[in-house]
This record gives sequence, C-alpha cells and structure tokens, in this order.
Amino acid sequence: MSDREGHAGVPGADDDLSLPKATVAKMIAEFIHLISSEANEICEQESKKTIAPEHIIGALQRLGFETFTEEVEDVLKDHKQQQKDREKKVSKFEQSGLTEEELLKQQEELFAASRARYQSQQQ
Repeated sequence: MSDREGHAGVPGADDDLSLPKATVAKMIAEFIHLISSEANEICEQESKKTIAPEHIIGALQRLGFETFTEEVEDVLKDHKQQQKDREKKVSKFEQSGLTEEELLKQQEELFAASRARYQSQQQ
C-alpha cells in the first residue's frame, strides 16, 4: 500500500489510523537505523567488531529511550536462558548405542543387499 492509498471502501479497515502503513514502516526503519548506528558507535568506542546486545541497550539509553531498556533486558535474559536449556542434538551415531564396528558391519550388509537387488534387476 502506498502513502496515498487510503482504507476507504475496505470492509473492516481501521479508520482511526492517522498514518498510512508505508509511512509507519519508514518510521520504524529509521528508528532501527538510528539505534543500530548509535550501537555501532558504542561498539567502535569499545574496540569491538560485533554489536552485542549490551551495545543496543546502551544506544537506547543514550538516545533517551530508557523506557525500552527494561523490556529489552528481559527479552535478552529469556533468550539466554533458552539457549542454555536447548538440548544438545544427539547424532545418529550416539543415539544408536552401537559401536563403530557394528555400524560399519550394518553398512556393508546394506551395501551388499543393495548390490544384489541391482544385479538381479539387470538380468
């Protein structure tokens, strides 16, 4: 939807919107750019190469968006806990409970059976 398109005639459209969607999207993009630029500056001042969550929080504080920092910190804590709680994915080898030799034997048997089927189809 462009800035000039309205919601007239659209059933269920929210008539209370004061700004078209495209304008709001542009404002959001500008806000993200502002925060990321400030976070990048903080990152460079600390001689870091990668922007960390702490840099984003610092940028929010520097730019006067302190009201957002508590929620951002809560989300960061939840994310870190989820990362810790995530179970290590177990490989098929570890899941099988078989030794490497037993698995190799099974593989050779499967190859032999496959070769036999292929050769019988060729005849």
